[in-house]
Amino acid sequence: LGSTRTEGPPRPANVGARVGAFITSELRDRGHHVDVVDPIREEIPLLVKPHFAYAAGKAPENLERLFAIFKAANAIVAVTPEYNHSPSPALLNIMNHFGASVFAFKPSAIVSYSQGQWGGTRAAHALRPALSELGCLPVSAMVHFPKAHEVLDETGLPVGGAEAQDRWKGYAARTFAQLEWWGTAARNHRSLEDPAVGSPALATTPSQRNAP
Repeated sequence: LGSTRTEGPPRPANVGARVGAFITSELRDRGHHVDVVDPIREEIPLLVKPHFAYAAGKAPENLERLFAIFKAANAIVAVTPEYNHSPSPALLNIMNHFGASVFAFKPSAIVSYSQGQWGGTRAAHALRPALSELGCLPVSAMVHFPKAHEVLDETGLPVGGAEAQDRWKGYAARTFAQLEWWGTAARNHRSLEDPAVGSPALATTPSQRNAP
């Protein structure tokens, strides 16, 4: 999840909890194990020293725990509100605490929301290059929630009865189907070949990226 805002207008402040609840419920209904990383609960400080700058096993406990979650994941779902046409700084802060080797060779899906009519689409598109740089390539389909505070109730259930729930379920299913396809393919191929052999992590200096 990508918001730490709990106070102030527009209200309700933490609409992201509703979006996260919907996404989590849908993925679990499809048979997946879901670990929810909520920056409000994690209380990750602004980036000073990333996880990969510590000796192995010597990072703070919360970073080690998140490292284990991200490392074990077969896919990532990034949920973001829109701040000034950009993704959530809380979400980017968590991502920036970890190296690309944690996310690489796994697919991702982007979910965005806002209390306005655009549903965070500009933030969603701005998030694509960040996930791509981490090697966590986004699938083409995305899920957007315009007026999220009106379309989802406090438990994350779409407002409007069974018909509305079926519409939202069907809409999100396209993104989840793509994520499952690529996630399964990547997991199966990792069991046959270590991707780090042909594309090792850049672990020393930025100059490792340089052309000859």
